[in-house]
Amino acid sequence: MLTPPLASPLTPPRRPLLAPLMHDDPHVLGGYRLLARLGSGGMGTVYLARSATGRTVALKTMHAHIAADPAVRTRFRLEVDAARVMGPVHGARVFDADPLAETPWLATEYVLGPPLDEAVSLAGPLPEPAVRALGALLCAALAQLHASDVVHRDLKPSNVMITAEGPKVIDFGIARALGDDRLTRTGTAAGTPAFMSPEQATGLEHTSAGDVFALAGVLTYAATGRGPFGSGGHADLMYRVRHADPDLTGVPPALVPVLTRCLDKDPAGRPTTSGLAALLHPGQDGSFAGHLPEPLLMEIARRAGGVWNAPPLRLPAPPEHALAAPLPDSTTPPPSGFSRRRLLALGGGSLLGAAGVGAWAWLDREDSTTAKPPAPAPSKDPAWDLLWQEPVSYADPRIPPAPLLLNGLLLVGEYGVKGLDPATGAAKWADPAVYFMRRTTTDGTKVYAADYTLDEADPLRVSTVDPATGKLNAPFSELKDLRAILYGTQLLCATADAVYLAGGRGTHTRDGFGKDQTWFLLKVDTRSGGRLWEVPLSLIHISEPTRQ
Repeated sequence: MLTPPLASPLTPPRRPLLAPLMHDDPHVLGGYRLLARLGSGGMGTVYLARSATGRTVALKTMHAHIAADPAVRTRFRLEVDAARVMGPVHGARVFDADPLAETPWLATEYVLGPPLDEAVSLAGPLPEPAVRALGALLCAALAQLHASDVVHRDLKPSNVMITAEGPKVIDFGIARALGDDRLTRTGTAAGTPAFMSPEQATGLEHTSAGDVFALAGVLTYAATGRGPFGSGGHADLMYRVRHADPDLTGVPPALVPVLTRCLDKDPAGRPTTSGLAALLHPGQDGSFAGHLPEPLLMEIARRAGGVWNAPPLRLPAPPEHALAAPLPDSTTPPPSGFSRRRLLALGGGSLLGAAGVGAWAWLDREDSTTAKPPAPAPSKDPAWDLLWQEPVSYADPRIPPAPLLLNGLLLVGEYGVKGLDPATGAAKWADPAVYFMRRTTTDGTKVYAADYTLDEADPLRVSTVDPATGKLNAPFSELKDLRAILYGTQLLCATADAVYLAGGRGTHTRDGFGKDQTWFLLKVDTRSGGRLWEVPLSLIHISEPTRQ
């Protein structure tokens, strides 16, 4: 078991994961409920937010006073495009965005890990194997970006997030297509002086070779805790980047010649991302987490769990503000019509390389109208306690489980669906006939399931589920032209009189969706079992993401 490092006067304090919302922050943006602030800068604010279905995201917004500038809006749109190009393996998965909104916003995966600069401040310079693994994976990230003719232009330690599964590159605020100088005036440097390339420092074209130069600076920082050109004012740093030799003191000797090549003032002298990856990580195996120091793994674990802690309260308006009013205390009843009983927070995450999803129940202690279970251990937060937690593993992130809540029952799981008591987390039943969680849905009063079979010829059958036992009732609908064995079958939602599902025809494959399969969106009558309508879906082919 991991143990936390001993505290010392030299150990930097850990930054709180979440900051309270300000009094004038919106409550909802783009359909996401804002929970807390993750950070704020000159361009905008990043919030922790959650969708109505329980998905937790990092929601990046642009300040209103700069959103009126068409050039800034264009940069934001390009940032969204570049983040999509990077994709979910090497970057933060993009869930949704609206660059044209009055307040432009971008919703991405909330990355479970610290930025590299915070990681080094906490755990110290990384050991050589970790630096090599980090560099090889960042080469793969840049190669993916460059393959679409996009350059990052601002790769630095604060833009590299360290997770248990590998680094993720974020913040594409000044990324742009190769050869596109519409948003950069000739002779103007854009980027971070300590990690920009010489050509970038002189306002010239920054190509993929410039990203390699910046990557070498990031790896120098990872190995030593400082950049290759030191610190200081922007003018001094840019002069050193253009004319001085890099300071690689403290870099592991075997890495010095590799990083020296990458820091060549001439872009033509630098290796490509594939060439650099071969120099950094020749034939080394093992998980990325296996190379990380223990204090850093502890920090990743802290962040993975901390995202589900109760968010800090919204700060009150300042006294001079027209809307200022005292916050209600524990003796103040909630506003009329405002229910503050039990809330369920549902979602998933990745912790130390083991994929998993969990269901959590939170109880607002200010609500005295609901019977409470035995009091849990005291909480540091004055308003909320964690009542129970149920870890549920799942094996395939392409079709993640979606917990369902109906009156008196909470369904969780993936391969083995469980029925839990929402109040206590106790299992009402487990290991029923329903195999896959994605094959269940509810209209709020009934549970429906489309069972999985091992017989290639079995048709797709839809049944109700006995909420007391989890067992399937007799099918009320049999769709003879759809195959029950196909892996991608999903029940999407249900109403009082219909179930909506995705079903397919074709040959069964364990690799997701096959090219020889055809898929349909259907509406099925829950009373007669008849097909009300059917719409063909476009061909989908999904393959496992390649891990570099």
